[in-house]
Amino acid sequence: MKPTHIEHIGIAVKNLDEAIKFYENIFGLKCYAIEEVKEQKVKTAFFKIGQTKIELLESTEADGPIGKFVEKRGQGVHHIAFAVENIEKKLSALEQKDIQLIDKTPRKGAEGLDIAFIHPKSTFGVLTELCENKTKK
Repeated sequence: MKPTHIEHIGIAVKNLDEAIKFYENIFGLKCYAIEEVKEQKVKTAFFKIGQTKIELLESTEADGPIGKFVEKRGQGVHHIAFAVENIEKKLSALEQKDIQLIDKTPRKGAEGLDIAFIHPKSTFGVLTELCENKTKK
């Protein structure tokens, strides 16, 4: 597998509005999109730095994945996402190599990307996301 680039770094926050203000006022970045992904119980905000994005994640429900993460570990880096082509083939190849997958098939994520997560047990403790933008092809 060879990713094309780091798609984004996901950062779990308690308050999306406060975090957006911080990134805009301190780093001079501009939030270009806010989106709710209801299936994942999360609201996201995006900033672009070169080709890479920062994705801020606020849980919309305490029992959502981000809510549980913040409760257990506090705010901070949640995951790193790599852009790939042919995400289905990448997932199949990883499974054949006994890599533990959270998602064996892609699902829809923010910004219309097809996404799938690799379990941190297989990636040295880092929750890793694969993303494919099929609309840019």
